[in-house]
Amino acid sequence: MPDQPPKKDYSRIARAAISGFFSKIKIHKEVTDNLLRSVPLWIGSLVVGVIAVLYAQLFAGAESLGRQIFQSVSWLLFIITPLCFIISWMIVQYGSPFARGSGIPQVIAALEISGTDHQKKVSLLVGAKVIAVKIISSIVLVFGGGAVGREGPTIQISGAIFRLMGRFLPAHWPKYSERVMILTGSAAGLAAAFNTPLGGIVFAIEELSKSHFATFRTTLLAAVIISGMTAQTLLGPYLYIGYPQVSGIVFPMASLVILIAVICGIAGAVFSRIIIL
Repeated sequence: MPDQPPKKDYSRIARAAISGFFSKIKIHKEVTDNLLRSVPLWIGSLVVGVIAVLYAQLFAGAESLGRQIFQSVSWLLFIITPLCFIISWMIVQYGSPFARGSGIPQVIAALEISGTDHQKKVSLLVGAKVIAVKIISSIVLVFGGGAVGREGPTIQISGAIFRLMGRFLPAHWPKYSERVMILTGSAAGLAAAFNTPLGGIVFAIEELSKSHFATFRTTLLAAVIISGMTAQTLLGPYLYIGYPQVSGIVFPMASLVILIAVICGIAGAVFSRIIIL
């Protein structure tokens, strides 16, 4: 019998064609650097969202516990309140004096002096101590009946978290400047604290009105959205004015949205590359 012609392996041909097509789409170093710079900010946004939610829960728990105690034994108000005020003051005074106040002026000051010769002052304004002192002192104060909010402290805490993350990255890792890290963290914290991603974006744009917002707008928007979505997923449909009667975000729906967004992004990038070629 004559030799049969070899059968064509169409799957191999298809794989070779696809591989050849994508090999022509070169990823430039700038794209790789932008991706590597973005990953720590995305992780930081998740951390900020989780911490903002935990902080809100601790805040609400301390407030509720203090109210219950005062309603049960009203005369304890004259003991617990002054004691909590003194303890809170001592924690701030001897732990981190720059943790006093709302936190927003400290963030603005850190943004103003970052990148200058005042690095020690930046560390005092948005450093590791600020995170612990801010959380502990405010919870003690609200337990004692103090009139204190958690939104401003969340912004300062978030800015400190992002700054620390930037400092812990390896020396060879492409990264943003310290000012950008602080600003992005603060915007993400604002979005998580108020559950308002647009508020975080507007805050960042206002602070960057004299610089180039376009240089890292994609990363900033992603960080704010991730932080806000994390807080909303864990807290539900929370707003600063309360809890409206709307359905919350469930994980399967969020996963589907992320998957569709990734597919659309890849499809758009490939389509643009095809047009250019």
